[in-house]
Amino acid sequence: MRSFMIVIMAFLFVFVGVQRFAHADEMKANSEEMKGEAKAKVENAKGEMKGAVEDAKGNKMKGSMERAKGKTKAAGERIKGNAKELKEKAE
Repeated sequence: MRSFMIVIMAFLFVFVGVQRFAHADEMKANSEEMKGEAKAKVENAKGEMKGAVEDAKGNKMKGSMERAKGKTKAAGERIKGNAKELKEKAE
């Protein structure tokens, strides 16, 4: 009976330990995704701001180009965030 209890306790200890590591990896993956999304929003805002400045100067074409650059950089940051998230989930 005593050996049976030791085996059960060892099993529970291992199971809880593995679950804790899995939860930590999931939290880190979510934080990487959130960081990527935050950086994407910053890049998008920078592009909008630069575009508004160029529009105010009277350069409509350059303003739309700055907005497009901001959106492109934002998409790149989202992709990086998703890639880091997948990497963390894979580990």
